[in-house]
Amino acid sequence: MKMIYRTKASADGGRAGKVVNEEAGLALDLSPPGGAAKGNNPEQLFAMGYAACFDSALKLSAKLAKADMKGSRTTVDVGLGQEEGGGYALDVEISVTVRGLPEAEARRLVAQAHEVCPYSKALRGNVAVRLNVNVE
Repeated sequence: MKMIYRTKASADGGRAGKVVNEEAGLALDLSPPGGAAKGNNPEQLFAMGYAACFDSALKLSAKLAKADMKGSRTTVDVGLGQEEGGGYALDVEISVTVRGLPEAEARRLVAQAHEVCPYSKALRGNVAVRLNVNVE
């Protein structure tokens, strides 16, 4: 694979600590999901990254298909659940609103975006991802 970008982040204190990405000058306080402390949690950060990545993959898919998409909005809902065996797992639902295309074409492009998005590829076979498509 030809590497086009790499970044790294460090965590100190786990879900109740801090994360830092020195390259971006970004440092965030963390708090566990549902915790009383003020801060973000890893699931929120993952949802934000996935939404941005998926929306870009959709724009690329539309461009390659020469589709006249007027715009899109991608929302990623990430849940953290406890498995029967005591471990934890993610639950992901992606809702995409596509503007300016017929529903069938929008669905086809969203499915294509799900095939090429690096976040979707990373989860494939490990986390079930549900797709919802709306058109405007």
